Amino acid sequence: MTTKALYIKIFQPFAQYRNPFTFYYAQTYPLPPKSTIIGMLQNLIDDYYGHKHGVENWWKLKVSIHGGFESVFWNYQQLIKGEIQLKKVGNKLVLSNQNLPLYNEGIKSQRTPVHQQELFNGHLHIFIKGERSILKEVKEAFDNPRKILSLGRSEDIIFIRRTEFVEPINGDSKTAEKSIWLSYPTYIKRDSFPIKNEKYPVYSIPVKIVFKNKGIPAKNKAEISKNTEREVEFKTVIYTGFDYVIKLNKPIKFEEFHVNGQSFKIISDGWL
Repeated sequence: MTTKALYIKIFQPFAQYRNPFTFYYAQTYPLPPKSTIIGMLQNLIDDYYGHKHGVENWWKLKVSIHGGFESVFWNYQQLIKGEIQLKKVGNKLVLSNQNLPLYNEGIKSQRTPVHQQELFNGHLHIFIKGERSILKEVKEAFDNPRKILSLGRSEDIIFIRRTEFVEPINGDSKTAEKSIWLSYPTYIKRDSFPIKNEKYPVYSIPVKIVFKNKGIPAKNKAEISKNTEREVEFKTVIYTGFDYVIKLNKPIKFEEFHVNGQSFKIISDGWL
């Protein structure tokens, strides 16, 4: 794996990265998880099921997300809970299981008002390392997009501000002895991270999603059915804030990237 990383600067007016562990309201993750970013890249070059580059090669990519949103607000929406089944009546498609039992007696498939947490005006800096052929194709597609791009929901469009290959300063890692200062919010893998003051929010984010039929990854959308299993892998991460100084129990290695006058520190064992 090369030391070079693909840097992507994104502006996103609105976003909702759904936290699946919230039920009575729809909480958003503060930054997009790895699975959401990989899904965006796959969609960008029409390789969502990995038929060109291979499913596992996509998930071997290393990702580091930095940045944040200007504000958070709550939206009141009507969402359809339960499995949606449609049937054709005349020339119209209508819900065929509206008001039918869902999980047990008294629970229906229906439209329900839900409070949904959303993010406003996001400035994201994404670094990706891995297979050079994938990253090269991704950069070319970002430079000349053939479709409207989104991150998360299909309506959460993004605007690409900058893409380039970058290398860490001096091409090598540095050592932080007692603390490390991070300019932008980011995710750090919780596993064995030597944080001294555990005061940061912790999230369980999806880092890999594969659709399988009888244990075999689906190769295209036509293979997706009701019997398809959605296999998700989660990773526990620490979420840091703006201009945070993290005190350490022991020294750690990190890489520092300078891009357009901005500094980004990525802990060597912190890539997702």
